[in-house]
Amino acid sequence: MVSQQGTVYRVSGPVVTAKGIQPRMYDIVRVGEERLMGEVIQIEGDKSIIQVYEDTSGVKPGEPVENTGLPLVVELGPGLMTSIYDGIQRPLEVLQDQMGDFILRGVDVPGLDHEKRWEFTATVKPGDHVNPGEVIGTVQETSTVLHSIMLPPDQKGGKVRDIKSGSFTVDDVVATMEDGTEVRLAHKWPVRKPRPFAEKQLPTIPLNTGMRILDGLFPIAKGGTAAIPGPFGSGKTVTQQSLAKYSDAQVVVYIGCGERGNEMTEVLDEFPELPDPVNEGNPLMARTCLIANTSNMPVAAREASCYTGMTLAEYYRDMGYDVALMADSTSRWAEAMREISSRLEEMPGEEGYPAYLSARLSEFYERAGRCTTLNGQEGSVTAIGAVSPAGGDFSEPVTQATLRIVKVFWALDAKLAQRRHFPAINWLNSYSLYPEFLGDYYREHAAEDWNEVKAQAMDLLQKEAELQEIVQLVGSDALPPEQQVTLETARLLREIFLQQNGFDPVDASSNLEKDYLIWKAALRYDAMAQQALADGVPAKDLIGMSFSTELARSRFVADHKSAIEAATKTMDKDFDAVRSALKTEVTA
Repeated sequence: MVSQQGTVYRVSGPVVTAKGIQPRMYDIVRVGEERLMGEVIQIEGDKSIIQVYEDTSGVKPGEPVENTGLPLVVELGPGLMTSIYDGIQRPLEVLQDQMGDFILRGVDVPGLDHEKRWEFTATVKPGDHVNPGEVIGTVQETSTVLHSIMLPPDQKGGKVRDIKSGSFTVDDVVATMEDGTEVRLAHKWPVRKPRPFAEKQLPTIPLNTGMRILDGLFPIAKGGTAAIPGPFGSGKTVTQQSLAKYSDAQVVVYIGCGERGNEMTEVLDEFPELPDPVNEGNPLMARTCLIANTSNMPVAAREASCYTGMTLAEYYRDMGYDVALMADSTSRWAEAMREISSRLEEMPGEEGYPAYLSARLSEFYERAGRCTTLNGQEGSVTAIGAVSPAGGDFSEPVTQATLRIVKVFWALDAKLAQRRHFPAINWLNSYSLYPEFLGDYYREHAAEDWNEVKAQAMDLLQKEAELQEIVQLVGSDALPPEQQVTLETARLLREIFLQQNGFDPVDASSNLEKDYLIWKAALRYDAMAQQALADGVPAKDLIGMSFSTELARSRFVADHKSAIEAATKTMDKDFDAVRSALKTEVTA
């Protein structure tokens, strides 16, 4: 008989050592008189090392410890969308109603509302054979999310004996299998166990984010992984919020794992009030689930919040949705690992982080992907993690470990933010490894020469960076005319393409057509200016032409195509004017 009752042997911050229980790894235990939730992370002989997800102040040796025999699980079912949870899936709004603004210790509240009734519509009938993960019915969860009720992947398949449509709570039985297995609207799943799928797909479809610099130069694929590192004040949170609002993901899971309370408060205040820019007429929260585990909450729960969010994302992926998962920020999670590792007296790695830092980050990011689900649909989880390196030092361990795992690197730059260049993503330090998979998509859905035009634009931006070193020494007037034109073209790309106003209702989100037309307009100027130089037009007459103001304003016009065409016509007139002026001078 496995012992389920024991006592506290030692307390060291969030790490508690217990004796007298015989748990398995990652079993959930209840610690102390207040029954604080903890998870077994190490077993040494008769001692069990537990990381406690709540404040352990006042817990002392000799207090009782109870092993539940179950891993950390989350409830999966209708009601997840629009919810705001803490790191272990306790609904914060319910907790606030019960106890006010501060959460008491030892409180246990189910993740779903067990009293609310949902309208269930069966999609199979008695006698049908259903395999694990297949859909047996649907519930209209929100105005934008149709929730598929699936046979849990860990249950056996078989014939349906009985199933009925109607109004049910998540605890009610909606179907019975031939072997007597009962199926409800909700089921539980261990957060550390990846949900199974049929087959993983290549990342050949981009996640369109609405941000020109990302979609144009450094795209991420659906099912991809990305990191957004940057120092304080460079816009990590703002960038992730923009991705959550404007990307073409159908479901958003936003995790605040150890982020500052004021930044998470902004998300909690703003998201419920925002209209959905993708599904007009609906609130953004109708397709969003928030997990708030701020820096003043117990450190151990940061790790749990990441796995909780990933499990929720996988659940909606299994329904055939494209899910965007935002983790802000994985550095705080790593700091929590470092603290717990030091309490366990483990051999430290670089800068005190545990030696298994890379392995833990890999476990998290590798659960992203686009795949064929068990029910034959196609869904994806795109994982985007913010990293907060101290002082913006990208050589620190968390950033480096993340870069070895993810395929997209969006490097935020404090100097760009200080110059009010937003989004402050440095186009020289950032990269994406997905373009080789996405090239065919852009040729088919954006433009035949998309990849070539993109290469030209990036080449001009890199040339500008090389020329800026000379300009700082001798000034731009000392450069050859061709290079002066290159600098002007790069300026157009920087100020019109790379910069974006997140507060403007039009410019806050861009599309591939608009991105392409701005590129083409800037490159058209470059080609015409270089030809004009060859014809003898002075470089000073080609810098700061009137069309550039018109092209810049086109970003804020809803009918961008007409506005960019008008700016291009003005460009032609500007060049005609300088050529006429040159002919007049030659004649005179």
